[in-house]
Amino acid sequence: MFIKVNGARLFYEKTGAGSPLILLHGNSEDHHIFDKIAGKLANRFTVYALDSRAQGESEKTGDISYALMAEDVYSFIQELGLGQVNIIGFSDGAIIAVLLGLKRLEVLNRVALLGLNLNPQDFTDEGREIVKSIIAKDDSPVLALMLKEPDIQLASLAEIKVPALVVAGENDIFKPKIFPAIAKALPQAELKIIKGHDHMSYIVDNDMLYDDFVQFFS
Repeated sequence: MFIKVNGARLFYEKTGAGSPLILLHGNSEDHHIFDKIAGKLANRFTVYALDSRAQGESEKTGDISYALMAEDVYSFIQELGLGQVNIIGFSDGAIIAVLLGLKRLEVLNRVALLGLNLNPQDFTDEGREIVKSIIAKDDSPVLALMLKEPDIQLASLAEIKVPALVVAGENDIFKPKIFPAIAKALPQAELKIIKGHDHMSYIVDNDMLYDDFVQFFS
């Protein structure tokens, strides 16, 4: 389905029944990365899988920033009258969820933050080179965001006073120290580091976190 919010036409899929659960994908991806786990989560939640602006089937807008995408999600929640929602955000989606929490905390119930970074400086040297090589082949403004944004102060996470699940792969593209620091800075967080996995292998086309999500969001 399509919806016009915050000046952009966004695509989303709605499935299941129960409390609202929004899925936010990573950079230059779309909602299909969650297909495998979304089908199972729909047995317990009303799942809203969005394509962020300028990605997937959503409108290719000229303006793009994480703050703008966070406001898109807030407008989406308001337009559909969802009240308080749960969010699973992966990578860019986790950044969007954090920015939403910092500015619009009243709409959040619980958040799962997967592969989150607070600043481009959080990349490992290898991770930064991987991103640079991707951008060298595609000068998309969406891809360029990864080396320009976000700029979130670790101490500001204390404002996000909702339960949070911080998840990362053992071999993530971000420095290992950032994830325990994020979990410690959040007032009500638990941390899960998944051994043997990289930045995306545990969530893209993978349902291995289903039981964790059901336990956390229930």
